[in-house]
Amino acid sequence: MTKPVNRVYSRFGTTIFTHMSMLANQHGAINLGQGFPDRDGPAEIRKAAARYVVEGPNQYPPSPGMPRLRKAVAASNRRFWGLDVDWQSQVIVTSGATEALASCFMALLNPGDEAIILEPFYDCYLPMIEQAGAIARVVALKPPEWSLPEAELEAAFSDRTKLIVLNSPMNPAGKAFTRDELGIIARLVEKHDAYAVCDEVYEHLVFGDHEHIPLMSLPGMESRALRIGSAGKTFSLTGWKVGYITGPAELISIVGKAHQFLTFTTPPALQLAVAEGLEMKDSYYKGLAGDLESKRDFLGKTLEGIGLKVLPCHGTYFLTVDVASLGFEGDDTAFCEDITRNARVAAVPNSAFYHPDSTPPHTLVRFCFCKEPEVLHEAAKRLEQYFR
Repeated sequence: MTKPVNRVYSRFGTTIFTHMSMLANQHGAINLGQGFPDRDGPAEIRKAAARYVVEGPNQYPPSPGMPRLRKAVAASNRRFWGLDVDWQSQVIVTSGATEALASCFMALLNPGDEAIILEPFYDCYLPMIEQAGAIARVVALKPPEWSLPEAELEAAFSDRTKLIVLNSPMNPAGKAFTRDELGIIARLVEKHDAYAVCDEVYEHLVFGDHEHIPLMSLPGMESRALRIGSAGKTFSLTGWKVGYITGPAELISIVGKAHQFLTFTTPPALQLAVAEGLEMKDSYYKGLAGDLESKRDFLGKTLEGIGLKVLPCHGTYFLTVDVASLGFEGDDTAFCEDITRNARVAAVPNSAFYHPDSTPPHTLVRFCFCKEPEVLHEAAKRLEQYFR
């Protein structure tokens, strides 16, 4: 007999994302379940990274991050969101937003603490919280508008609540929280002396009249919120794994201690190149959102034409549809497997983004639209032919 391994991670099997990607490969399907673009980001940023690799430095950079990038992050907070941030004490560079989340949870949570997460949620939140010894309390948003249930949220808060995780714009729902909704969250955070870990990696990918509002910008939240950004999402360079955390100096100091025992630092050439990216003109950021919005509209129109109900999408890479209108006999997982095998287009079941003990809706499916136009057109053609 051998001693048991970690109780949190050992209970997780193959993720639905791996399963659907493997199925897509087996059937030659277009994979609209993967959450990354087909096209690499701006050439000038990639060329800058190559230049810095050759010119150096290539040794350990400071654990909090290269000063050039931390200054750029602080300037970006001021430029886009009106946040006055001290680059020396309020910014940390991490190896991606996932490491940023881990550092925040490790820094804030003790065994027995409670952390609130909003369903549907990005899949890494739950195991990270539980690995810290904390207890996750889930509150489900209400489709199709993904409205915030104020009474249920208030009931989830207690004296044991240490933090709430806020993902806005939200993966997978595509929701950008309104100022009124953020006000509800801020009131409860302050009332219960809690913190907010704000996953804002899609901050620049917001469409139409919707807007991204950092929770940190609300009164009282500048001392309680940790804000996470991602160069991978902002510059379509997901493989670089460069993230950054902004927050009050007292919390950033503790987060930095967790960060130094996780990855310690991030490649200096990538940091310097991302700094140049953050200094790009506003036209880049507007163009990025506009390009994605047109792709969202194309895929949404196609799916509506097939007979699917398309839920509102304010931002991110993702579009959620309700397949109930097709009369499909099976749940969301069965639907995704069916279209992968037979229409040769892969998607992800929305139920994968819920707590194992929850009762999620089983007719919602997530499609990713941050692909090249010709890929989306071919996917649309295959889906139309299959459902015809």
